[in-house]
Amino acid sequence: MKRTTIAILTCALVTGVGLGSSSVFAQASTPAAASAAQPSASSGPAADAHAAKREARVEERIAYLRTQLKITPAQETQWKAFAEVMRANGQNMGRLYRQRMQAEASQSALDNMKQYALLAQAHADDMKQLVDAFEPLYDSMSPEQKKLADTTFRQHEHERGRIRDARGSKSGAPAKP
Repeated sequence: MKRTTIAILTCALVTGVGLGSSSVFAQASTPAAASAAQPSASSGPAADAHAAKREARVEERIAYLRTQLKITPAQETQWKAFAEVMRANGQNMGRLYRQRMQAEASQSALDNMKQYALLAQAHADDMKQLVDAFEPLYDSMSPEQKKLADTTFRQHEHERGRIRDARGSKSGAPAKP
């Protein structure tokens, strides 16, 4: 279960958790992102702290990508759309993850599988939205920026794999993806 949780969080980071997984941007949080940080009736201090950390990771990823991709003023509109999708995806995966953790103790194996399928489908849907938002930005990039994007996104995938492999299991065997 712990590996599944790690995989979901990684996907959330990548999608704007996830992500995303997953998964740093320089722009300030939007009202939607700020409202997600507010505690809900079913969240406690630990959940609030976790949500704040997750949002901070998303913002860090947004900032990193903005710098790494050398976003120009002419690309600002496409960039903002992409960053907003990352934020929304992170909020969506965070909400679904919290629901999963709250129900975990009382779930049957079947319910657990159904909820995991829901998370996987949400991740796929979020990735589709992220691709749709990234395409106009990528199309507006110079050849140099496209090369940076290609390398940056490829590198991020390799880093995720190394992190997952380094965690391993308690027996010392590598963690399964």
